[in-house]
Amino acid sequence: MKRSKKYTEAMSKVEKNKLYSKEEAVKLVKETSTSSFDATVEVAMRLNIDTKKADQQLRGAIVLPKGTGKTNRVLVIAKGEKATQAKEAGADFVGDVDMLEKIEKENWFDFDTMIATPDMMPLLGKLGRVLGPKGLMPNPKTGTVTMDVAKAVNEVKAGRVEYRADSFGNVHGVIGKVSFSDEDLIENLNAFVSTILRVKPATVKGEYIKNISIASTMGPGIKVENNFDK
Repeated sequence: MKRSKKYTEAMSKVEKNKLYSKEEAVKLVKETSTSSFDATVEVAMRLNIDTKKADQQLRGAIVLPKGTGKTNRVLVIAKGEKATQAKEAGADFVGDVDMLEKIEKENWFDFDTMIATPDMMPLLGKLGRVLGPKGLMPNPKTGTVTMDVAKAVNEVKAGRVEYRADSFGNVHGVIGKVSFSDEDLIENLNAFVSTILRVKPATVKGEYIKNISIASTMGPGIKVENNFDK
């Protein structure tokens, strides 16, 4: 695979097998960002979990203390009082059957997160085939199926990110933008890793976190020392 000159230069700054401290890694992730835009910074964690076991299928959400640097457009599917609460909380779009028909008939997806009250989930079922692959289907585990729609809207707007372990036991998450201060990126990284440590399945034996790395959009991965529980 041919790499761009910028990427090759960025890679040359990263020692292949070195584990960097959080402070070093954050500085390096900024230096090795090769994009002309304000790149997103992500964390990737490889965990010692077996996702074939139901109790080791990690999925949830976290509100990052310093936000994501991204404006999230929120759609709330609710009726009556809950719809009113969603509007007052600052949801970008609120509706019920009308919004679901708009998605189905117009292929409308001008939103980043969908929140729904439990009573609306049967109506959402038929849209699972289009919402699921896009990662937009509301789920109780991530707090997007709830009666407290105002709280959910506020959390999304404040910088809520979802995480989900893939079949190989990897978990990915956004921790901010390259334009963030080092301190803010470190605080978000600490919060993300602490959450994954907290939800460690009781049945996991041996070392839980195999490795941690951070990278900017289109930038190289930088391995981080695993001393978050120290």
